[in-house]
Amino acid sequence: MKLRNLFRDLRRWYVGTPDRALDEAYQGALRIKAIEDEHFQGEPVSAEAGPDYCDRVLTYFESEVKNQIRTINLRLAEFRATRQVVGPGDSLGETAQAGIIIDKLNFIDEILKHYQPIAPSERKKALSLIPVDPKNTAAVPQKPPKKPSLPTPTKDKLASAGSKTGAVPRSILNTFSRVKRELDPQSLGSEGEVVKKFRQARDRTAIAVKFLLLLIIVPLLTHQLSKTFIIEPLIERQFFTTESEIVFLNQDLQEEAFRELEHYEKTLRFTAMLGLTPELSEREVETKLKEKADELAENYRQIGASSVSNVFADLCSLFAFGWVIVISRREIQILKDFIDEIIYGLSDSAKAFLIILFTDMFVGFHSPHGWEVILEGVSRHFGLPESRDFNFLFIATFPVILDTVLKYWIFRYLNRISPSAVATYKTMNE
Repeated sequence: MKLRNLFRDLRRWYVGTPDRALDEAYQGALRIKAIEDEHFQGEPVSAEAGPDYCDRVLTYFESEVKNQIRTINLRLAEFRATRQVVGPGDSLGETAQAGIIIDKLNFIDEILKHYQPIAPSERKKALSLIPVDPKNTAAVPQKPPKKPSLPTPTKDKLASAGSKTGAVPRSILNTFSRVKRELDPQSLGSEGEVVKKFRQARDRTAIAVKFLLLLIIVPLLTHQLSKTFIIEPLIERQFFTTESEIVFLNQDLQEEAFRELEHYEKTLRFTAMLGLTPELSEREVETKLKEKADELAENYRQIGASSVSNVFADLCSLFAFGWVIVISRREIQILKDFIDEIIYGLSDSAKAFLIILFTDMFVGFHSPHGWEVILEGVSRHFGLPESRDFNFLFIATFPVILDTVLKYWIFRYLNRISPSAVATYKTMNE
């Protein structure tokens, strides 16, 4: 019975693949449309539609649009491939659903034609997969074919091209254009539009900050609650009772307890010799040492139970973090845009300063001491014996790998996005 239900669920998931792929392509087109409406007055993403933006911001928006277009093309290819295999009768069955699919495809085509021309064959491939009722179809008047004509440059494009090579720098022309738009009450940059953009930015910032706090609070809260009320009491009851033989989780904890007991014995004898405490007989010293040993055994049993509980509590925290990520795709996109806006909004000197701070902290000259402290803390957190050989091997390899990845990122991406920041970084590093 369970196997039959599993196959039925798998078949339902596979049959719904075309609709799911088309929905993802449609969502990508909606994201492009949102960027156009919010930042480029409903026009395609270009320097002419957003003259107020610097080259780095335009590069960011263009990369976002390219990513969405790549997603749309992949999902449309998945839609066509799975549609041919599944067949129209398996997932549609109603003409109304076919109309919804046609509307989505038309909307996607309207968005994509601003950035890449859609071949008629590709459009026919997608539309031919949609069932149409012959009774509800009507003859569509055929328009006479137009003669191909050479594209004529528009006035705006000529003006933008002239501004790039004219005597007056484009930045000055953009400044005059921005001042004119701010003074004109009928322009799109009026007070109402500014207030609307401010509210949208405020809402996005609030959502990003709340989601970031959620990513931190939910795993920590899950760790503490699961460890305190479920995992640690169960571990103590099963493995670390007073009758059990397990006292120390590893050899390092045992040696630490022996040193503490030896220090306690020397303290007793030293204070008695100085007359600070009454002189104790050997029997009294043995009694006090036994009490101290019982106390140490109880403490180190709790340390062992806590270390074992940390392993399972960390797994619960990891599952909670993954669950938040899975159910918050929209918030992840907003947080990504928020972080990108902060990073791209930094000056070149600030970017170079943060890069130098990060590299010196984790891969610099003094970083081995920090990595050693981190590794010791992780070992103690999970109750593992400290291995100096492993620590030295990790310190000798991981920072080198991290430094290589960072240099590749600077060479491959940062040099293309912000070359001035790379130049500032090299100057400050020298």
